[in-house]
Order: sequence, then structure tokens, then C-alpha cells
Amino acid sequence: MMDRKVMDDKTLLNECLKGSSLAQKKLFEKYASKMMFVCLRYCKEAEDAEDVLQEAFIKVFSSLNKYQYEGSFEGWMRKIMVNCCLDFLRKQKQFKGQSSLDLVDYKIPSTELASDNLHAEDLLKMIQEMPKGYQVVFNLFAIEGYSHKEIAELIGVSEETSKSQYFRARAFLKNNLEKLNIGR
Repeated sequence: MMDRKVMDDKTLLNECLKGSSLAQKKLFEKYASKMMFVCLRYCKEAEDAEDVLQEAFIKVFSSLNKYQYEGSFEGWMRKIMVNCCLDFLRKQKQFKGQSSLDLVDYKIPSTELASDNLHAEDLLKMIQEMPKGYQVVFNLFAIEGYSHKEIAELIGVSEETSKSQYFRARAFLKNNLEKLNIGR
């Protein structure tokens, strides 16, 4: 029987594997807000992010027996979250047919930014406002640490497309950061 004290991940995981709904609840409560932030980086609408989060946690719980205790549990779970987000986007067909080079001003000016007043919510909003292809590649490369080769395989584009989408995402963010600094 599990008591109500704070438990470490290994104990929580073992209890979850034994079928403890209290352990599942505690695991969800421990990681839900962090994983929701991951989902919000891929899904513009909070309702979609919540749906993906719920689906991903179901996958986490049904796959716990596959976790090998190699690397962090949070990292393992994050990978499931990202894959569920990508599955959602594929179903929505939200990163197919990305804009071409001639439709995008992709040159990054060399001016310095004073982004000291940038908050996580501001950055999340900017990421959510990106065209979907930029958003997905930016999240996978800059935040999740995937290589362009891995991204290309994950989302079904060429490595060069991944690189150009990332470059454009950076330009998009840089442009929006500069707009924020104009009013300061």
C-alpha cells in the first residue's frame, strides 16, 4: 500500500506497474504541467494540447513496462508527448506543403536584441504563432534536440527542408522579438 508522502519516480513507476490508480494520479500530477507546456508548443489551441496530453499519458501508462530506467523518466515521457503531438499534427495535416522560399522573408538582420523582459508565456505565444512547419521543426531541433536528419525522418521531409524551416523559424522569432523591443 502506498502512503501519501512524495515518492520518487522509481517508486511511483513500480506502483503504477502494479496497477495503483493513486500512483498514476500522483505521476500525472507531478508531470502534467511540464508536459502540457510541451504540447502547447506544438498545438495552437489549448483544447487540442489537452487532448494530446491526455492521449499521451494513456500511452505513457500503457508503455511503462517498456521504460528501461536508462536516462531520465521525464525525458522518456517527453519523447512520447512529442510523438503524440506529431501524430496529432499529421492527422490534422498541419505541416504538409510548407511555404516556399519566395513567400518568406527569411533574412535575419544582425542587430542585437534586448530580450531581458521576455517571459516564457511570450515565447510560447510566438512559437504558437509560427507557421506550423516552422513551429514543428523549431521545437524538435532547438528544444527537443533532434538532428535535422531525425526530424526529416519523423515528419517526412528532406533534411534540407528541415534546415530551411528551422532557419525561417529563427528569423520569425527574431522579427517578433525586434517588434517587441520597438515599444520599449
